[in-house]
Amino acid sequence: MGTAYLASDGFLAELLDEIGGVETVVGRLAITSAPPRWAAWAQCIWYDPVIMTVASIKQGVRALRAIQRNWVLYPARHVGRARLIQAGLPHVSARPLQFPDPAPAAALGSWTLLAPGTILAAPVCSSPFPLGAPRFVEDRAAPPNRAYLKLWEAFTLLGRRPGPGARCLDLGASPGGWTWVLQRLGATVTSVDKAPLASSVTGLPGVTTLRESAFALDPKRVGAVEWLCCDVVCYPERLLGLVLRWLDAGLVGTAICSVKFQGPTDHAIARRFADIPGSRLLHLHHNKHELTWIWPWPTGQTALDEPPVGHDVASRQGETKHDIAL
Repeated sequence: MGTAYLASDGFLAELLDEIGGVETVVGRLAITSAPPRWAAWAQCIWYDPVIMTVASIKQGVRALRAIQRNWVLYPARHVGRARLIQAGLPHVSARPLQFPDPAPAAALGSWTLLAPGTILAAPVCSSPFPLGAPRFVEDRAAPPNRAYLKLWEAFTLLGRRPGPGARCLDLGASPGGWTWVLQRLGATVTSVDKAPLASSVTGLPGVTTLRESAFALDPKRVGAVEWLCCDVVCYPERLLGLVLRWLDAGLVGTAICSVKFQGPTDHAIARRFADIPGSRLLHLHHNKHELTWIWPWPTGQTALDEPPVGHDVASRQGETKHDIAL
């Protein structure tokens, strides 16, 4: 059965370095016979993919529909033929999500053509969004920059967000995209940065600004916060020290931090973030050369968790027989 990992666009090299040896690479899709593991640089993980040999487009449609209803195509090879198969499948709506609406709940499989008569298909994937790429109805007027989309995505995947009156700390806040998100959710926000926030954010109700370094801020001076958010530009080692200082103080409910690489990807420091107990490190669709670290990650409650233990792909295949190999 094995596993397939779809790399975030532009970060295939990072994914291959992270997961090690793979048997096949198809476009951005890395295929291995090894059991699944979490991979931060994977935009979407395909669990237990099966290989199906089909003689025609119609047979390809029937084979996929025999497994389940909803499929999304990753068009890497034989794209014209693949699109004809996809056209024969039920339409999957991919309308932009209106934040803070929840992520889709319907099962969504992923598939691709390896050869004209060979389908690779995974009924169970790590993301509820097509190929792991959520799209939102954007606000192109109010936010001071596009960084707000990262926080929207993080809250959506996490499955929870600050509520009215929640006490939030936004470190490295300028120009204020994350502060804007938190304030719009009804939270009270302390925004910390040496640089000023955009004037449209500074005057919002519930927003307090501190014009100082996020790294010089003493957690005991601030006190307990329900949400610690940090999008500061710094070397990952420095951010790790800041994160550990706040965790050691025991004053944080939930933390969401951007781990930004200043030059080549540092996989060693990424592993140190990933090894913090109870956390999850991932590359958001709206991230650039950075990862997002979230603590604590609610195992078993969100679409990005590992598939249920003992989930049986074969039981979802009806009476159709397939050739299965990697």
